[in-house]
Amino acid sequence: MRTLAVATLAALALLLPSVPAAEDRATTKEAEAMVKKAVEFLKKQGKDKALEVFSDPKGAFTYRDLYIAAYDLEGKCVAHGAKKDRIGKSLIGDKDADGKLFVQERVQMAKEKGKGWQEYKFLNPATKQVEHKVAYFELAGDVIVTCGAYKP
Repeated sequence: MRTLAVATLAALALLLPSVPAAEDRATTKEAEAMVKKAVEFLKKQGKDKALEVFSDPKGAFTYRDLYIAAYDLEGKCVAHGAKKDRIGKSLIGDKDADGKLFVQERVQMAKEKGKGWQEYKFLNPATKQVEHKVAYFELAGDVIVTCGAYKP
């Protein structure tokens, strides 16, 4: 009977969607640290090399559900560690699930303050669900480097 129960639970687990447990989710502190590391890398290695490395989904700038995304000062995505199809596109008009122009807001904040925090909703590539995200960004030259932690 115990073997049947274990087998049934194992089968059910395979049918459920894969959602990272709370301990598998990165923190906002880790997102901020990743941006700082990415900005340092960009300054040392140069823009072209950095953007290439930032866009590698299995590279040094992905960790748990964190990844680096970078934008120019017009809102064009120049690097994205989770969605290569966004690279090269102007995303200035992108809205989150609530209609917030989050890329436009990020560009404006970066121009005015140089760095900061932002909240919006975005599709989490790990869960395939739209989730609340808290992102940290820094302006490095003409590149806005950002990383955000998803909140359940």
